[in-house]
Amino acid sequence: MDEQLMRTLLREQHPDLAGEHVRPAATGWDNELWRLGDGLAVRVPRTERAPDLLRKEYRWVPELAPRLPLPVPVPLRWAEPSERFAKPWAVTTWVDGEPADRAVITRGDHAAETLAGFLRALHRPAPDDAPANADRGVDLAVVAAGVEDGFRSLVPSALLPAVREVWDDAASAPPWAGPRTWLHGDLHPANVTVADGTLAGVIDFGELCAGDPATDLAAAWTLLPVGASARFFAVYGGADDATVRRARGWSLRTALGLISVGRAGEQGLPGGKPTWLPAGLGTIDRVLADAG
Repeated sequence: MDEQLMRTLLREQHPDLAGEHVRPAATGWDNELWRLGDGLAVRVPRTERAPDLLRKEYRWVPELAPRLPLPVPVPLRWAEPSERFAKPWAVTTWVDGEPADRAVITRGDHAAETLAGFLRALHRPAPDDAPANADRGVDLAVVAAGVEDGFRSLVPSALLPAVREVWDDAASAPPWAGPRTWLHGDLHPANVTVADGTLAGVIDFGELCAGDPATDLAAAWTLLPVGASARFFAVYGGADDATVRRARGWSLRTALGLISVGRAGEQGLPGGKPTWLPAGLGTIDRVLADAG
C-alpha cells in the first residue's frame, strides 16, 4: 500500500473521501492504518485473517460504541475487494492520542478509573450470536500449554518461581460461572492511546468476543502503572477473588506475547516491535508486586 494506491481505492469506492489528506499512520499486527483527513482512518488488511476481523468489527463495534465512555474506532464505510486490491478494507473514525507502548501513563489513579469505567460499560451480557474466540475469554486451561512453553523460553530465570506461583494460583481459581460478557480481548499497550498522562482511547477490536471478563481485567497490570490496580478494581466493582486471580493469569499470558514480539523487534525480525519488550517485562513486575 502506498499513497497513490490508497487514493485510487478511495476514488473507486468512496469518491467523496478521495480529496481528503491521506498519510500512513501505523503498521499493526493485522492491519495497516492510514489517517484520512482530520477525523477518519483507513484500516487495510495485511494478514490472511485480517479481513474476517474487520468484518467482525464492522458488524459489532457500531452497536457497542455508543455506550462506551472512551473514543473507539467506529467503522463507517466498507470497501469490497477489487482488481487493484484483493482484500476488503474499512474507513473508521480516528482516535486521538499516542499508543501506550510509546507514551507513559503518569496519572495512575485517573487512568485506573477511566479504564474501569470503560470495562464496566463494555462487560455486559452478550447475545447468543456474539463471536467466540478460541483463546480469549476461555478457561485458562485452554491456553495453559502455550503459557508453559512461554515461561521456559521468555521469562527471566530469576523471576520464574514467582511467576509460576502466580500462574498456578490463577489456573486453580474457580472458573467463570456468569454470563458470557462482551470483551475487547486484546487490551495491551499498543491497543490503547494516551493523552495528558492518562487513557484517551481504545483501539483495535479485532479480537472482540464474549466470555470470561477476567481476560480484559488483566489490563489492571498490562496497562496501568504500579500501584493502580487496587483503584481499578475498586471502581470496576463486582470482581470476586477468583476473577481477580484469573485476571492475573491472563496478564501473564499477555506479557509473554509482548515479550516475544519485543525480542523479535530487537533482533530486527519481521513483525517485531521493540517497544513491546519493556511493556511485557513491566507487566510481570506489576503482577508480582501486587501478588506479593
